[in-house]
Parts: sequence; C-alpha cells; structure tokens
Amino acid sequence: MNTYVSPYFSKVFGERVSQAGPGTLNMASGVPDYNRTESDRLNEIKGHLEIALLEKHFLQEELRKLKEETNVEILRQDLEKERQKRLELEQVLKSRCEESAAPQPSKGQTQVNGTDKDSRRLSSRLQKWFYGRFGEYIEDFQFQPEENTVETEEPLSAKRLTENMRRLKRGAKPVTNFLKNLSALADWRSVYTSAIAFILYMNAVWHGWAIPMFFCLAILRLSLNYLISRGWRIQWSIVPDVSEPIEPSREDLTVSEKFQLVLDVAQKAQNLFGKMADVLEKIKNLFMWVQPEITQKLYIMLWAGFIASCFFPYRIIGLMIGLYAGVKFFLIDFVFKRCPKLRAKYDTPYIIWTTLPTDPQLKERSNATISRRIQPVVSRGNLGSSTSSGVSREDDGRYHSTKKGSFHEVFNLLDNERPLAGCENGWRCCLINRDKKMPSTDYIRNGILYVTENYLCFESSRSGSSKKNKVIKLKDITDVQKYKVLSVLPGSGMGISVSVPSSLKPLVFGAMVHRDEAFETIYNQYQKVTAATSSSET
Repeated sequence: MNTYVSPYFSKVFGERVSQAGPGTLNMASGVPDYNRTESDRLNEIKGHLEIALLEKHFLQEELRKLKEETNVEILRQDLEKERQKRLELEQVLKSRCEESAAPQPSKGQTQVNGTDKDSRRLSSRLQKWFYGRFGEYIEDFQFQPEENTVETEEPLSAKRLTENMRRLKRGAKPVTNFLKNLSALADWRSVYTSAIAFILYMNAVWHGWAIPMFFCLAILRLSLNYLISRGWRIQWSIVPDVSEPIEPSREDLTVSEKFQLVLDVAQKAQNLFGKMADVLEKIKNLFMWVQPEITQKLYIMLWAGFIASCFFPYRIIGLMIGLYAGVKFFLIDFVFKRCPKLRAKYDTPYIIWTTLPTDPQLKERSNATISRRIQPVVSRGNLGSSTSSGVSREDDGRYHSTKKGSFHEVFNLLDNERPLAGCENGWRCCLINRDKKMPSTDYIRNGILYVTENYLCFESSRSGSSKKNKVIKLKDITDVQKYKVLSVLPGSGMGISVSVPSSLKPLVFGAMVHRDEAFETIYNQYQKVTAATSSSET
C-alpha cells in the first residue's frame, strides 16, 4: 500500500538521519518496516502542523501589537508632508536649472547689461540678508492645514478612576477653602476678623479704592504662596484646616472590593454631575423664559441698570453697587441665615434661585398636568352607560397597558385594577421560582412587575399564553423582604422575596435596578391591604 509522506516530514526525517551518521542509516535500513506504522507517521505530521499553526497565530498577534504600537496614520501624514517638500524643492531646482541653461548674451549685451547684473546681485544680497534676519518670523506666519489628532482614550480601570477622583478633590481644595472662608466672614464666626474686613471694605468702596484693594489682596496671597513654597509655615484661615487621612493605595484588592470601590466612585461622580447639571439647567431656564414671572424680574433689573448707566456717572453707580454688596454680604445675609422665614419672604436672589426649576422638575410637572387632564375623562366614562363604559375600557387600556395588550385583559382582572401611581410602566426584573430545578424553563423568567391595589402582577416577556404571567393577591402574601441573589457581591442586593402559601420557597424578583423604590411601593400597599383585612375581620 502506497502511503503519502509530506515534503516537510521527509525533510525533517532526512535531516535527522543525516545527523545520526551512516551507521544509524544502515541500522534503520535493517529494521522492519512494520515497526513504524502509517498512523505513527500521520500523528507526527499532525504534530508538526499544529506547531506551525501555533507559530502562525503567535506571529499574527505580534504583528497586530506592532501595528497598534506604531501609529500608521501619523507616519502617513509625515510621509505626505515630506513628499510635498520634495516636490517644492524639485520645482525650485528645475527653475534654477532653466535659468542656468539659458543662452549667454553677446559681449555687447554684457556691456550694456552690466549695470543690470550689478543691481540684480545687490538685490539678491539684500534678499538673502533680509531672509536671514527675518525669515524665521516669516515662516511662522505661513498657513498650514490643521492636523486632526485623535486622542487615545484610556480603558476603564478602578484604580485610575479612584485616582482621578482624588486628583479632582485635591485640585478643588483651594477653591472650597476660599468659599469656606467667605462663608465664615459672612457668618461672623470670628467677630474681630469680620468687623475689620467690613470696615476696610466699606472704607475702600467709599473712597473708590475697591479695585486696587482686590489687586492688593491678590498680590498678598501670591506672596504668601511664594513663601509657603519656599518652606515657610504660614497658615491664615478663619476656618480651621482639618487634615484628612490619606488612604493607602491597596493593590491586592479582591473582586468584590474592586466592585464596591467602583460603585463608591460612581456614586460620588453621579452626585457631583447632578449638582453641576442643576446649576446649568437653572441658568438656562432663567434666560429661556421657562418661568416668566422670574425672568421678568431679571428683565426689569437689566432695564433699570441700562437706564442708570446712561444717566449717572460710573463712579456713583460703582459706589452704589459696592455699598449694596458689602451691606448684603456682611449684614443682610447674616440676618437672613438666622431667620429663615424672613429669607423666604424678602431675599429676592434666594427666592429666584430656589424657585427656578430644573429639567427633571419640568418633566414631572408636565406629567402631572397630563394625568390631571386624564382623570376627569376616566371618571365620566365610569359613570356612563354600557356603551360609554366600553369607551372607558378602551381609554384605560390606552393609558394603562402592557406590551401585549390592555392591563386588565393580560392579567384577567377587573377594570378598576390599574397600576399604582409611580409604577405605571412597571419594573423590569426576572422571576426566580426556587421550587423548580435549574434546567427547567420555568426556573427563571424575564418580565415586568406591576402593583395594583390588591394584586402583585408579573408579565412574562416570553411569547405564548398568559399562563406564563403571575398574579399574586396581596392579602395572600405572608412576608415581603429585600433579597440578595448572590451573597458574594457587595451591597444589599437587587431583589425582592415574596412568600406565599402556594410555594414552598419564596418567589424572588431579582435583577431589579430600582429595587428600593419597588420594595417601598409594594411593602406600603401590602401593609394597607393587611391592615384593611384585619380590621374587617375584627
């Protein structure tokens, strides 16, 4: 039987035999051929092929890493610039060669054009001198196309995120300390310091030295910072500086600790971004006439300031503004902080800022107005005849509906059973039936959880009959608790366990993002239903 042997195998086998020597060759020829079967040869060839494939894979990985490390786009742009420079130099060289290859003039012409040559030489020398002196500055004014540089984004890292938050806190510390000192001056925490600051400020404003005073304070602060950077121990602050403990950087964190660290940093970033968004949205809504009665006050103040600036000299206007700012900062704000009722009635800037709405508040107001318009229509439909009751059902299905149809039809409930206020859209979660085994399809189901006045309804996202849905009477529930599906993860979990007599183990609604909100709503309604049933029984 003829067996196929690959060239690679014959080459390797030939090299091994040639290295072994002639004696080995004679010995190999003496060994019977049946000792080395065809399967052994094929296995050896297979092993060599696997090694070759692994080497190819490793080489491809190395090539990919090299391509990522060397930025091909930047090199291509540099190459294009060099190519343009080369073309410009070739054009200059070509023009000079054409000038040198021009026919030489005759002797008569040289005598006539001698003065022209001298003038050209002189002008060329002047050009060289001018270019040597001012050529560098002229090149700076040459227009070049903008380079579109793409910044490389760093991958998400818990250590890097925590370090950036600490850097932000350290960078904002001087600003926060300055604001704390201003607040301490306005609160008269140190009576002598606040009195001296008030007298100096009012005296400077009265004599027109307010701006020089601010420049003097800035120079004094920079001078103190220079001395502190040189090693001097100078500390002046109305508010005592409390040194915060430095958290040691821990490298050997477990997975749960890293997860908790990311959650803490994300919570701080969320609160910080929320405060910044509130400030920006209030400023935007102030100038966009979202609250006309508030923006109207600003409009009138701007007109008053414009008219005053047209008829009064700037010295008087500056004096009035400075005196008002000093009296409000040192005296009026002190009284308003001690008397909140007076502040709520007469502090106009505070009233304007607190009453300005943010975008989420505007959205809530619009939803509330829509719900108020819908309620009268629903009440009139319930009081109508059978035909009108059909219309009301259609309206209820329109406003309280699920993805598969109207709410009462999906769960086979009465028409008056609707989701409670705040959970019209339900909460996305997964129902874990712990009475079933893991491979079963009914062990875990994804869907949406609703709460009505008397029922807890779970709509399964699987297509099929309504038997996949779950309806639980609130009065049949024996216990409702917060539940943690995986005890390894930090935090209090994202699930709710509901105990009912029909199941041996509690039903778990897990993977719920707004778990606390859902638990509060379910628990409050459960308490109301149990209290009502107990009172009816007694």
